[in-house]
Amino acid sequence: MDREKIIIKTSIKGIIANVFLAVFKAIIGFISNSIAIILDSINNLSDVLSSIITIVGTKLAGKKPDKEHPYGHGRVEYLSSMIISLIILYAGFSALIESGKKIIYPVTPDYSVISILIIIVAVVVKIVLGLYVDKVGTKVNSDSLKNSAKDALLDAVISFSTVVAAMIFVTFHVSLEAWLGLIISLVIFKSGVEMLKNTLNQILGKRINSDLSIAIKNTVNNYENVYGAFDLTLNDYGPDIYLGSIHIEVPDTMTASEIDKLTRKISKDVYKKHNVLMTAIGIYSVNTQDKDVIDIREKIDKIVDSYPTVVQIHGFYINQKDKEINFDVIVDFSDSQREKTLEEIHEKVQSEFPDYKVNITLDFDISD
Repeated sequence: MDREKIIIKTSIKGIIANVFLAVFKAIIGFISNSIAIILDSINNLSDVLSSIITIVGTKLAGKKPDKEHPYGHGRVEYLSSMIISLIILYAGFSALIESGKKIIYPVTPDYSVISILIIIVAVVVKIVLGLYVDKVGTKVNSDSLKNSAKDALLDAVISFSTVVAAMIFVTFHVSLEAWLGLIISLVIFKSGVEMLKNTLNQILGKRINSDLSIAIKNTVNNYENVYGAFDLTLNDYGPDIYLGSIHIEVPDTMTASEIDKLTRKISKDVYKKHNVLMTAIGIYSVNTQDKDVIDIREKIDKIVDSYPTVVQIHGFYINQKDKEINFDVIVDFSDSQREKTLEEIHEKVQSEFPDYKVNITLDFDISD
Protein backbone atom coordinates (compact mmCIF):
# COMPACT_ATOMS: atom_id res chain seq x y z
CA MET A 1 0.00 0.00 0.00
CA ASP A 2 1.41 3.41 -0.95
CA ARG A 3 2.04 6.27 1.47
CA GLU A 4 -1.09 8.28 0.56
CA LYS A 5 -3.44 5.32 1.09
CA ILE A 6 -1.82 4.48 4.43
CA ILE A 7 -2.28 8.04 5.73
CA ILE A 8 -5.89 8.25 4.55
CA LYS A 9 -6.78 4.82 5.98
CA THR A 10 -5.23 5.70 9.34
CA SER A 11 -7.03 9.08 9.41
CA ILE A 12 -10.40 7.42 8.71
CA LYS A 13 -9.85 5.05 11.64
CA GLY A 14 -9.10 8.09 13.79
CA ILE A 15 -12.30 9.84 12.64
CA ILE A 16 -14.47 6.82 13.51
CA ALA A 17 -12.89 6.40 16.94
CA ASN A 18 -13.12 10.11 17.81
CA VAL A 19 -16.76 10.46 16.69
CA PHE A 20 -17.81 7.64 19.02
CA LEU A 21 -15.73 9.03 21.88
CA ALA A 22 -17.07 12.56 21.38
CA VAL A 23 -20.68 11.37 21.45
CA PHE A 24 -20.21 9.23 24.56
CA LYS A 25 -18.30 11.93 26.42
CA ALA A 26 -20.83 14.63 25.50
CA ILE A 27 -23.72 12.51 26.82
CA ILE A 28 -21.84 11.72 30.04
CA GLY A 29 -20.75 15.33 30.43
CA PHE A 30 -24.25 16.74 30.21
CA ILE A 31 -25.76 14.01 32.42
CA SER A 32 -23.10 14.48 35.12
CA ASN A 33 -22.97 18.26 34.61
CA SER A 34 -19.17 18.02 34.15
CA ILE A 35 -17.47 20.86 32.27
CA ALA A 36 -14.19 18.87 32.09
CA ILE A 37 -15.85 15.93 30.31
CA ILE A 38 -17.77 18.25 27.96
CA LEU A 39 -14.54 20.04 27.03
CA ASP A 40 -12.93 16.64 26.53
CA SER A 41 -15.68 15.67 24.08
CA ILE A 42 -15.23 18.94 22.17
CA ASN A 43 -11.53 18.18 21.96
CA ASN A 44 -12.42 14.84 20.35
CA LEU A 45 -14.44 16.70 17.71
CA SER A 46 -11.40 18.85 16.97
CA ASP A 47 -9.49 15.59 16.44
CA VAL A 48 -12.10 14.58 13.86
CA LEU A 49 -11.57 17.86 12.01
CA SER A 50 -7.80 17.34 12.20
CA SER A 51 -8.13 13.92 10.59
CA ILE A 52 -10.31 15.35 7.81
CA ILE A 53 -7.72 18.06 7.13
CA THR A 54 -4.99 15.39 7.08
CA ILE A 55 -6.91 13.47 4.41
CA VAL A 56 -7.51 16.57 2.28
CA GLY A 57 -3.91 17.71 2.67
CA THR A 58 -2.56 14.30 1.73
CA LYS A 59 -4.74 14.13 -1.39
CA LEU A 60 -3.62 17.61 -2.50
CA ALA A 61 0.04 16.85 -1.72
CA GLY A 62 -0.18 13.73 -3.89
CA LYS A 63 -1.06 15.69 -7.03
CA LYS A 64 1.43 15.26 -9.85
CA PRO A 65 3.82 18.12 -10.75
CA ASP A 66 2.51 20.67 -13.22
CA LYS A 67 3.83 23.74 -15.02
CA GLU A 68 3.17 26.07 -12.09
CA HIS A 69 4.52 23.58 -9.51
CA PRO A 70 7.30 21.59 -11.23
CA TYR A 71 8.51 20.14 -7.92
CA GLY A 72 5.11 18.76 -6.99
CA HIS A 73 2.68 19.70 -4.22
CA GLY A 74 4.29 17.87 -1.28
CA ARG A 75 4.58 20.99 0.89
CA VAL A 76 0.79 21.09 1.17
CA GLU A 77 1.21 18.54 3.95
CA TYR A 78 3.08 21.13 5.99
CA LEU A 79 0.21 23.57 5.51
CA SER A 80 -2.31 20.94 6.67
CA SER A 81 -0.12 20.31 9.75
CA MET A 82 -0.14 24.04 10.45
CA ILE A 83 -3.94 24.19 10.20
CA ILE A 84 -4.23 21.26 12.64
CA SER A 85 -1.95 23.13 15.06
CA LEU A 86 -4.15 26.24 14.79
CA ILE A 87 -7.27 24.15 15.45
CA ILE A 88 -5.67 22.76 18.60
CA LEU A 89 -4.71 26.29 19.68
CA TYR A 90 -8.32 27.43 19.15
CA ALA A 91 -9.62 24.44 21.13
CA GLY A 92 -7.27 25.32 23.98
CA PHE A 93 -8.35 28.98 23.95
CA SER A 94 -12.06 28.06 23.91
CA ALA A 95 -11.55 25.63 26.78
CA LEU A 96 -9.77 28.37 28.73
CA ILE A 97 -12.75 30.72 28.32
CA GLU A 98 -15.30 28.09 29.35
CA SER A 99 -13.25 27.03 32.37
CA GLY A 100 -12.95 30.64 33.47
CA LYS A 101 -16.73 31.01 33.36
CA LYS A 102 -17.18 27.90 35.51
CA ILE A 103 -14.66 29.19 38.06
CA ILE A 104 -16.65 32.43 38.36
CA TYR A 105 -20.05 30.68 38.26
CA PRO A 106 -19.41 27.16 39.67
CA VAL A 107 -21.77 24.23 38.98
CA THR A 108 -21.80 21.08 41.12
CA PRO A 109 -21.13 17.91 39.04
CA ASP A 110 -23.11 14.67 39.45
CA TYR A 111 -21.01 11.59 38.61
CA SER A 112 -22.10 7.97 38.41
CA VAL A 113 -20.05 4.79 38.46
CA ILE A 114 -21.05 4.05 34.86
CA SER A 115 -19.87 7.46 33.64
CA ILE A 116 -16.50 7.00 35.33
CA LEU A 117 -16.09 3.52 33.82
CA ILE A 118 -16.88 4.82 30.33
CA ILE A 119 -14.27 7.57 30.67
CA ILE A 120 -11.72 4.94 31.73
CA VAL A 121 -12.54 2.98 28.57
CA ALA A 122 -12.08 6.20 26.56
CA VAL A 123 -8.61 6.62 28.09
CA VAL A 124 -7.61 3.13 26.96
CA VAL A 125 -9.01 3.72 23.45
CA LYS A 126 -7.13 7.02 23.13
CA ILE A 127 -3.84 5.49 24.23
CA VAL A 128 -4.18 2.64 21.73
CA LEU A 129 -5.24 5.04 18.96
CA GLY A 130 -2.43 7.51 19.75
CA LEU A 131 0.29 4.86 19.74
CA TYR A 132 -1.04 3.35 16.52
CA VAL A 133 -1.26 6.68 14.67
CA ASP A 134 2.19 7.72 15.91
CA LYS A 135 3.70 4.43 14.68
CA VAL A 136 2.14 4.88 11.24
CA GLY A 137 3.04 8.58 11.13
CA THR A 138 6.68 7.81 11.90
CA LYS A 139 6.72 4.98 9.34
CA VAL A 140 5.44 7.17 6.48
CA ASN A 141 7.01 10.42 7.78
CA SER A 142 3.73 12.32 8.10
CA ASP A 143 3.78 15.34 10.43
CA SER A 144 -0.01 15.55 10.23
CA LEU A 145 -0.40 12.01 11.57
CA LYS A 146 2.27 12.54 14.22
CA ASN A 147 0.50 15.73 15.37
CA SER A 148 -2.80 13.82 15.54
CA ALA A 149 -1.08 11.09 17.55
CA LYS A 150 0.30 13.60 20.05
CA ASP A 151 -3.15 15.10 20.40
CA ALA A 152 -4.68 11.65 20.98
CA LEU A 153 -2.18 10.79 23.73
CA LEU A 154 -2.78 14.22 25.26
CA ASP A 155 -6.51 13.44 25.25
CA ALA A 156 -5.80 10.23 27.17
CA VAL A 157 -4.01 12.24 29.87
CA ILE A 158 -6.85 14.76 29.97
CA SER A 159 -9.51 12.04 30.22
CA PHE A 160 -7.57 10.32 32.98
CA SER A 161 -7.46 13.65 34.82
CA THR A 162 -11.25 13.90 34.67
CA VAL A 163 -11.50 10.40 36.16
CA VAL A 164 -9.25 11.47 39.05
CA ALA A 165 -11.33 14.61 39.57
CA ALA A 166 -14.52 12.56 39.56
CA MET A 167 -13.16 10.10 42.13
CA ILE A 168 -12.04 12.98 44.36
CA PHE A 169 -15.53 14.50 44.17
CA VAL A 170 -17.27 11.19 44.92
CA THR A 171 -14.92 10.46 47.82
CA PHE A 172 -14.36 13.88 49.39
CA HIS A 173 -17.21 15.94 47.81
CA VAL A 174 -14.67 18.50 46.59
CA SER A 175 -15.24 19.77 43.05
CA LEU A 176 -12.10 20.43 41.02
CA GLU A 177 -13.94 20.56 37.70
CA ALA A 178 -13.39 24.15 36.72
CA TRP A 179 -9.77 24.23 37.83
CA LEU A 180 -9.10 20.95 36.03
CA GLY A 181 -10.68 22.45 32.93
CA LEU A 182 -8.31 25.41 33.27
CA ILE A 183 -5.28 23.10 33.45
CA ILE A 184 -6.57 21.09 30.49
CA SER A 185 -6.96 24.22 28.38
CA LEU A 186 -3.39 25.33 29.14
CA VAL A 187 -1.99 21.89 28.29
CA ILE A 188 -3.92 21.88 24.99
CA PHE A 189 -2.68 25.38 24.19
CA LYS A 190 0.94 24.46 24.96
CA SER A 191 0.69 21.38 22.75
CA GLY A 192 -0.69 23.50 19.89
CA VAL A 193 2.17 26.01 20.20
CA GLU A 194 4.79 23.23 20.04
CA MET A 195 3.15 21.63 16.99
CA LEU A 196 2.89 24.99 15.22
CA LYS A 197 6.54 25.76 15.96
CA ASN A 198 7.67 22.43 14.48
CA THR A 199 5.54 22.92 11.36
CA LEU A 200 6.81 26.47 10.81
CA ASN A 201 10.36 25.14 11.05
CA GLN A 202 9.54 22.72 8.24
CA ILE A 203 8.11 25.52 6.07
CA LEU A 204 10.97 27.96 6.79
CA GLY A 205 13.58 25.30 6.10
CA LYS A 206 15.21 23.68 9.11
CA ARG A 207 18.66 22.16 9.39
CA ILE A 208 19.37 18.98 7.42
CA ASN A 209 18.95 15.78 9.42
CA SER A 210 22.50 14.85 10.48
CA ASP A 211 22.03 11.12 9.93
CA LEU A 212 20.87 11.68 6.35
CA SER A 213 23.61 14.23 5.67
CA ILE A 214 26.37 11.95 6.97
CA ALA A 215 24.97 8.97 5.07
CA ILE A 216 24.92 10.86 1.77
CA LYS A 217 28.46 12.17 2.26
CA ASN A 218 29.71 8.68 3.13
CA THR A 219 28.19 7.37 -0.10
CA VAL A 220 29.86 10.11 -2.14
CA ASN A 221 33.22 9.76 -0.38
CA ASN A 222 33.37 6.05 -1.18
CA TYR A 223 34.02 6.77 -4.86
CA GLU A 224 37.54 6.59 -6.18
CA ASN A 225 39.06 10.02 -6.89
CA VAL A 226 36.67 11.76 -4.51
CA TYR A 227 38.89 13.37 -1.85
CA GLY A 228 36.02 14.94 0.08
CA ALA A 229 32.34 15.89 -0.04
CA PHE A 230 31.22 19.34 1.13
CA ASP A 231 28.46 21.98 0.99
CA LEU A 232 25.62 19.45 0.94
CA THR A 233 22.33 21.30 0.49
CA LEU A 234 18.92 19.62 0.58
CA ASN A 235 15.76 21.42 -0.48
CA ASP A 236 12.65 19.91 1.09
CA TYR A 237 9.59 19.80 -1.20
CA GLY A 238 7.48 17.70 1.13
CA PRO A 239 7.99 14.63 3.34
CA ASP A 240 10.72 12.43 1.81
CA ILE A 241 10.98 14.66 -1.27
CA TYR A 242 14.47 16.16 -1.50
CA LEU A 243 16.43 17.90 -4.22
CA GLY A 244 20.10 18.30 -3.37
CA SER A 245 23.45 19.68 -4.41
CA ILE A 246 26.99 18.99 -3.23
CA HIS A 247 30.62 19.87 -3.91
CA ILE A 248 33.31 17.21 -4.27
CA GLU A 249 37.08 17.47 -4.29
CA VAL A 250 38.75 15.65 -7.20
CA PRO A 251 42.33 15.51 -8.57
CA ASP A 252 43.29 18.32 -10.92
CA THR A 253 44.42 15.68 -13.43
CA MET A 254 40.89 14.43 -14.18
CA THR A 255 39.42 15.19 -17.60
CA ALA A 256 35.96 16.63 -18.19
CA SER A 257 34.69 13.29 -19.48
CA GLU A 258 36.01 11.48 -16.39
CA ILE A 259 34.36 14.01 -14.10
CA ASP A 260 31.10 13.72 -16.04
CA LYS A 261 31.14 9.93 -15.69
CA LEU A 262 31.90 10.20 -11.96
CA THR A 263 29.16 12.74 -11.16
CA ARG A 264 26.55 10.73 -13.09
CA LYS A 265 27.40 7.64 -11.03
CA ILE A 266 27.21 9.63 -7.80
CA SER A 267 23.80 11.08 -8.70
CA LYS A 268 22.42 7.65 -9.55
CA ASP A 269 23.81 6.05 -6.38
CA VAL A 270 22.58 8.80 -4.03
CA TYR A 271 19.07 8.59 -5.46
CA LYS A 272 19.02 4.80 -5.22
CA LYS A 273 20.31 4.66 -1.63
CA HIS A 274 18.85 7.83 -0.09
CA ASN A 275 15.95 8.85 -2.37
CA VAL A 276 17.56 12.26 -2.92
CA LEU A 277 17.72 13.74 -6.41
CA MET A 278 21.06 15.51 -6.87
CA THR A 279 20.39 18.45 -9.18
CA ALA A 280 23.99 19.68 -9.10
CA ILE A 281 27.44 18.37 -8.20
CA GLY A 282 30.09 21.08 -8.07
CA ILE A 283 33.80 20.43 -8.41
CA TYR A 284 36.75 21.53 -6.24
CA SER A 285 40.06 20.82 -7.93
CA VAL A 286 42.83 19.44 -5.68
CA ASN A 287 46.50 20.11 -6.45
CA THR A 288 48.37 16.88 -7.10
CA GLN A 289 51.29 18.08 -9.26
CA ASP A 290 53.07 20.55 -6.96
CA LYS A 291 54.69 19.48 -3.69
CA ASP A 292 55.05 23.10 -2.54
CA VAL A 293 51.27 23.27 -2.25
CA ILE A 294 51.32 20.79 0.65
CA ASP A 295 53.61 23.09 2.67
CA ILE A 296 51.43 26.10 1.93
CA ARG A 297 48.30 24.18 2.90
CA GLU A 298 49.81 23.11 6.24
CA LYS A 299 50.71 26.71 7.13
CA ILE A 300 47.24 27.96 6.21
CA ASP A 301 45.63 25.13 8.21
CA LYS A 302 47.55 26.29 11.30
CA ILE A 303 46.31 29.87 10.82
CA VAL A 304 42.69 28.76 10.36
CA ASP A 305 42.79 26.25 13.23
CA SER A 306 43.75 29.04 15.63
CA TYR A 307 40.13 30.24 15.41
CA PRO A 308 37.89 28.03 17.59
CA THR A 309 34.70 29.01 15.73
CA VAL A 310 36.02 27.76 12.39
CA VAL A 311 34.36 24.41 11.67
CA GLN A 312 36.12 23.46 8.46
CA ILE A 313 38.33 24.51 5.56
CA HIS A 314 37.77 22.93 2.15
CA GLY A 315 37.93 23.59 -1.59
CA PHE A 316 41.63 24.39 -1.27
CA TYR A 317 43.36 25.04 -4.59
CA ILE A 318 46.41 27.03 -5.62
CA ASN A 319 46.73 28.39 -9.12
CA GLN A 320 50.51 28.76 -9.49
CA LYS A 321 50.25 30.34 -12.92
CA ASP A 322 48.10 33.25 -11.73
CA LYS A 323 49.49 33.14 -8.19
CA GLU A 324 46.09 32.64 -6.50
CA ILE A 325 45.16 30.79 -3.30
CA ASN A 326 41.52 29.73 -3.09
CA PHE A 327 39.60 28.02 -0.30
CA ASP A 328 36.33 28.07 1.63
CA VAL A 329 35.97 28.50 5.39
CA ILE A 330 32.96 27.37 7.43
CA VAL A 331 32.43 29.54 10.51
CA ASP A 332 30.03 28.35 13.20
CA PHE A 333 26.75 30.25 13.69
CA SER A 334 27.77 30.86 17.31
CA ASP A 335 30.30 33.40 15.99
CA SER A 336 28.31 36.64 15.85
CA GLN A 337 31.11 38.31 13.89
CA ARG A 338 31.73 35.76 11.15
CA GLU A 339 32.65 38.40 8.58
CA LYS A 340 35.23 39.90 10.93
CA THR A 341 36.71 36.46 11.59
CA LEU A 342 36.99 35.93 7.85
CA GLU A 343 38.75 39.29 7.43
CA GLU A 344 41.29 38.42 10.11
CA ILE A 345 42.03 35.05 8.50
CA HIS A 346 42.39 36.73 5.13
CA GLU A 347 44.84 39.32 6.52
CA LYS A 348 47.00 36.67 8.18
CA VAL A 349 47.11 34.40 5.13
CA GLN A 350 47.81 37.33 2.82
CA SER A 351 50.61 38.49 5.14
CA GLU A 352 52.10 34.99 5.17
CA PHE A 353 51.97 34.72 1.37
CA PRO A 354 52.31 38.27 -0.04
CA ASP A 355 53.16 37.03 -3.53
CA TYR A 356 49.73 35.43 -3.90
CA LYS A 357 46.24 36.79 -4.30
CA VAL A 358 44.16 35.19 -1.54
CA ASN A 359 40.48 34.40 -2.23
CA ILE A 360 38.49 33.07 0.74
CA THR A 361 34.78 32.27 0.60
CA LEU A 362 32.71 32.38 3.80
CA ASP A 363 30.65 29.20 3.94
CA PHE A 364 27.84 28.14 6.26
CA ASP A 365 27.46 25.22 8.64
CA ILE A 366 24.25 23.75 7.17
CA SER A 367 24.75 20.02 7.73
CA ASP A 368 26.33 17.44 10.08
